[in-house]
Amino acid sequence: MAIAATTAGADASAYAVRLKESLSAALLTALLCVPIILFHAEADADGVLYLIWRPGMVLIFSGLAFAGRYAVLAASDRPKAARVAVAAAPSDAWIAIKRWLPLVGLVFLVAFPMATLLTLGPAGSLKWIDSYGIQILIYVMLGWGLNIVVGLAGLLDLGYVAFYAVGAYAYSLISTNYHDYFTFTIFGWDFDFVFWVCLPLAGLLAATWGLILGFPVLRLRGDYLAIVTLAFGEIIRTILVNWREFSGGTAGITSIPKITFFGWLRFADVPNGFDSFFHMDYAPIHAKIFLYYVILALALLTNAITLRLRRLPIGRAWEALREDEIACRSLGVNTRNTKLTAFALGAFFAGLAGSFFAVRQGFVSPESFTFSESATILAIVVLGGMGSQIGVALAATALIGGFELLRQLDWLKELMLVVFRVPDFDPTQYRGLLFGLAMVVMMVLRPRGFVSTRTPSIFLKERKVVSGDLVSEGRG
Repeated sequence: MAIAATTAGADASAYAVRLKESLSAALLTALLCVPIILFHAEADADGVLYLIWRPGMVLIFSGLAFAGRYAVLAASDRPKAARVAVAAAPSDAWIAIKRWLPLVGLVFLVAFPMATLLTLGPAGSLKWIDSYGIQILIYVMLGWGLNIVVGLAGLLDLGYVAFYAVGAYAYSLISTNYHDYFTFTIFGWDFDFVFWVCLPLAGLLAATWGLILGFPVLRLRGDYLAIVTLAFGEIIRTILVNWREFSGGTAGITSIPKITFFGWLRFADVPNGFDSFFHMDYAPIHAKIFLYYVILALALLTNAITLRLRRLPIGRAWEALREDEIACRSLGVNTRNTKLTAFALGAFFAGLAGSFFAVRQGFVSPESFTFSESATILAIVVLGGMGSQIGVALAATALIGGFELLRQLDWLKELMLVVFRVPDFDPTQYRGLLFGLAMVVMMVLRPRGFVSTRTPSIFLKERKVVSGDLVSEGRG
């Protein structure tokens, strides 16, 4: 009886603590919401600003903070299992799923644009192929490139968007200024190899800038490395803004040449165009479908190269550098070349993604390469699980696809208007809030990311999947 009474008292005390902490979190959230949520500025037809009172929104966010904090505290009170070196043996069902999942996923990715086109038609499928398929694959490619630097080599890079910008501007400047050097006409047919020549050039230029960044930071680690890379990203953006003769300043670069069908046919309503050659009616969706397959091929190439390099000595050197740089030096590993190859290869893939971004948009400007882009790419790597290729792909799909879905929540706008009397509610305005909330929830529930296990690149006798808790995040 005494033991039961003691247990009940401990449970009541824990409940009171959780309730107190949750109420404090809700109160703090309410105070923070006063200047940014409670009062909302709107302009009338004459341009006069007036404030809208939105107490319902404050109550919603305070309630979410209360529930979230209480759930976190309740989960933390549960007894934790002992950490083990080797993950639990997978079941037969999981082995079968793991064996066939890559093939099923590849088939889905290849069939996605055609299935969407047949289901929704040219007008309805344009949004899904462009805003979801192409956009997500660009960030998957960026995430896999940064995963080499952060996840494998353990070098915290906060300025990765700089290489993305270098690739985009390299493609834009070369294609617009030297377009005639890559186009010619034979027997009445126009051949345009601008994209196919400028794509690798943009990647190589970005890799060169990766080496330029790598040399000054060879002796830096951890927070100091992060600060320097952050400064590098801001320097690149500032140059693009102020060097108007070179980059066009804030106006950017327009009229960027579009992609062609392997340099042979243009996706345009012209006699020698793609549609006329194949006797089809002209539709802009055909260019988007071709762009989708190109970025899919680039992403798969990035993944194949990364997986191959992980098994080579340079890949094992990256992982050893992430675990302990001093041990690397003592074993004779050239840490200078190891860091430079990680920066250069990661920058190369960012340059390829940047050039693809430029040809897809047809316009680039410095506003597309801010620090928030670096933060998003880094969050994809962290949330997916640093060093995990499939985890990065899942995180990119969840984050980028989720942000795009916010634009389609018309029913939520109607609900907020009818229930809480909130006019002109725009879910996209709360993208940053949802982004931060997702980060907090993931760090609490799965601090090692979506994929919390790792498969060593090299093993003795038997391949064993280890827990992600035993893999160092690296200090660079």
